[in-house]
Amino acid sequence: MRRVAVVGAGMTAFGEHFGLGIKELLPMAVSEMAAHVDKGLNRDDIQAAWFGELTTSDGFPTGILADTCGLLDIPVTRVENACATGNDAVRNATYAVASGAFDVVLVVGADKVRESSARSTFWEWAGLTRDMAWDYPLGLVAPANFALHVARYLHESPATKEHLAMVAVKNHKHALPNPKAQLRYEITVEQALNAPVVVAPFNLYDCTPQSDGAAALLLVSEDVVERYTDRPVWVRGVGLGLDRVMHQHKKDMTTFPPTVKASKAAYAMAGIGPEDIDVAEVHDCFTGVELISYEDLGFAEKFGAYKLIENGVTSIGGAKPVNPSGGLKAKGHPPGATGVAQCVELFEQLRGEAANQVDGARTALAHNIGGPTAVSAVTILSSQRG
Repeated sequence: MRRVAVVGAGMTAFGEHFGLGIKELLPMAVSEMAAHVDKGLNRDDIQAAWFGELTTSDGFPTGILADTCGLLDIPVTRVENACATGNDAVRNATYAVASGAFDVVLVVGADKVRESSARSTFWEWAGLTRDMAWDYPLGLVAPANFALHVARYLHESPATKEHLAMVAVKNHKHALPNPKAQLRYEITVEQALNAPVVVAPFNLYDCTPQSDGAAALLLVSEDVVERYTDRPVWVRGVGLGLDRVMHQHKKDMTTFPPTVKASKAAYAMAGIGPEDIDVAEVHDCFTGVELISYEDLGFAEKFGAYKLIENGVTSIGGAKPVNPSGGLKAKGHPPGATGVAQCVELFEQLRGEAANQVDGARTALAHNIGGPTAVSAVTILSSQRG
């Protein structure tokens, strides 16, 4: 397969965009991406597009992307894979370029959760995709779904609710310099611990906000990369993992097997291991999910994630910074856009242009987990061609 590079990246701010719909957010992200291609981009160069989008009230997603961004003469494919949607769109586009089918492709992710979450994003979608005999009648929307895992994790591991609060404090602090982040303010451990309970063990500050936003990447083959930049970021590995949907069939609630599978596939493709990752954007839809993911991604031994957060290992300035953007927790989480936006952040990190820059970052990892904890996607990017 051919090597694949990211040569342009852009995104909207994440937040409550009540005055903007998908039709406005998409061209904003694509235009910013195009403006950041070092040697310029002719829109006619784009040969295909992949659109990660979970749900929208605006109509036909692929047609909206094609129409609003002037891409009416190319194939546009919608990708939907729960909260791994954006990252999976990157994976599909990567395979298309690596295979030789296309040289220049667009990846976009977007969602409007803030106006629709109570209806379509978390209820109608959940009812359509989950087993109606189990998850849906029990009210296992996202907070309750992940709370089952994290409650068991806290029971079996040395981690406590204080460690969950430390994750929230870290990610809020990381979001402060990020102009695209939704929650740009610091909190304390005490505030997190004393916040209203959403569903045990999660308090308010353990949960990601509802967000609107869009993000875009330009992927090209190694054959044409020099047309666009002399500083490409290379896609070194991609992976997708799946596991059991029904919670009563999960053998171990203290791990997410899809993350283990996806990361192993991505590491193998990249020819590296978790020790080689300099910076990561990890799916922290809830604080405890970030802790469990440290272990599933190979950053910590089983039940050892609390040591990383206690010792500042995953903070800026630590040995393995996680979520320098603020993560889903503070940057925000429009599901279809999230994985693409993680790669936007890491593109900037690997080029030394990030708002909250990690010194010496050369290899980076983006990770999502979604659905009833049954799917995960991992992308590994590097400033080194490999």
